[in-house]
Amino acid sequence: MNATAETTIRDIVTEDYRAAAVFQQHGIDFCCGGNKTIDEACRGRGLNAAQVLSDVARACATPDTSGQQFGAWEPPALVDYIVTKHHGYVRQAMPTIAAYTRKLSSVHGPNHPELIEVERLFAGVVAEMTMHMMKEEQILFPFIVKLAEAAAQNRPAPPIPFGTVANPIRMMEDEHESAGNALARIRTLTSGYQPPEDACTTYRVGLQELEAFEEDLHAHVHLENNILFPRALRLESELR
Repeated sequence: MNATAETTIRDIVTEDYRAAAVFQQHGIDFCCGGNKTIDEACRGRGLNAAQVLSDVARACATPDTSGQQFGAWEPPALVDYIVTKHHGYVRQAMPTIAAYTRKLSSVHGPNHPELIEVERLFAGVVAEMTMHMMKEEQILFPFIVKLAEAAAQNRPAPPIPFGTVANPIRMMEDEHESAGNALARIRTLTSGYQPPEDACTTYRVGLQELEAFEEDLHAHVHLENNILFPRALRLESELR
């Protein structure tokens, strides 16, 4: 990887997803903030860009054998993967985690009032993500697939019901940022998902589930914001 301080976070993580763990360790947003350069992201957090680049190079020094080079995937395959893996996980996990947050708020809220806010924030994430995924699956993703099919078959762009694909993409990116901010706030309230000394097993498992949900959201948003959506914008431009 030949990344420099002017390379965007998006391009680095798209080339090798192992870099994402480095950015997470440094508190750098690689999904919603992926359009920033290394230099911009580091200056915003008071970090040394050369050190971050060194850490990325070390993490990506060996060949990536995961087989998941998402940047090379065609949009239909990427859409199918996102819906199956990430939307599927979100739908399965949200009821369980919401039940944990309600129980923790009820049982431990008197001693840990931050859990009341955690319950409220996660309920908002559930409501937002439920509608968000429906809009993607019923409106935006099918249109992106049609764009890809038209390009592959050398046909004109399909009729665009929303002026330009940039409009729903902008809305989806705003919703990604909203959900990400809510989970970042939950992380802060829970001291990085660290259970207090008086935490019971349910408390500990609930925090683990919340942390796993946030990690999945980061990977999920990266695939959309940094790979799928830019590809859709390019396809629309080329077909026009």
